[in-house]
Amino acid sequence: MNDRLSMAPVTRNRPAVRSSQRIRLLVADDHALLRQALRVLLEAQEGLEVVGEATNGRDAVDAAERLLPDVVLMDMVMPGLNGIEATRQILKRAPGTRVLILTAYLEDERLLQSLRAGAAGYVVKNSDMEELLLAIRSVFRGNTYFSTSVSEEIAVNEVLLQAKQPEGRTGYELLTNREREVLQLIAEGLSNQAIADELVISVKTVEAHRSHIMTKLHAKNRTDLIRYAIRRGLVGLESADAGEERSAV
Repeated sequence: MNDRLSMAPVTRNRPAVRSSQRIRLLVADDHALLRQALRVLLEAQEGLEVVGEATNGRDAVDAAERLLPDVVLMDMVMPGLNGIEATRQILKRAPGTRVLILTAYLEDERLLQSLRAGAAGYVVKNSDMEELLLAIRSVFRGNTYFSTSVSEEIAVNEVLLQAKQPEGRTGYELLTNREREVLQLIAEGLSNQAIADELVISVKTVEAHRSHIMTKLHAKNRTDLIRYAIRRGLVGLESADAGEERSAV
């Protein structure tokens, strides 16, 4: 694939970029081989420096707050905390950082969620290296960036307009950040005790969060929550299937 990317300039309060300035990158992906390959390829490029890696969304948030990278390459579906929620938290804790979604999903709903979370770009994983480098340098300069395949498959202008509209206060938008984390972990098949251990909270607190989630989403059982998480893009089918198997044991 030899795509070029469509760019829609946006206004950012960012100082002018000098050509000699290095771009500091954080790579967040739960696949070790891809993450390590990206590090090697990116560090071979002039003007780029990989300052850290993260294997899940929660680690990405912590690393971004600690390292303050210029750009985060963010996978969308990761265990523990997905890339969309991680993007939202990173931009609160490290507002000078730009997030570039790097994903296998080419869907308008996922693009919309990414933009609403504050992502500066959206690149599909079957893009070539030249395209990825162009995306990194573009978002670093304050632009919004989409790969050509995104523009060809999705009405990007309509999604951009929709992303600027206030989100309706229904369903997922009613969940707190902690409830969103609990929902994802439920969909991944973790027990209440395992969720409590993961989030360092009590089992009773997990049970309370779960009850609130089910009320807000009008869910009757765990299966309803898993199906909702899949539709929302919080987990992939593979993760959800594995989660159902764990919960059935």
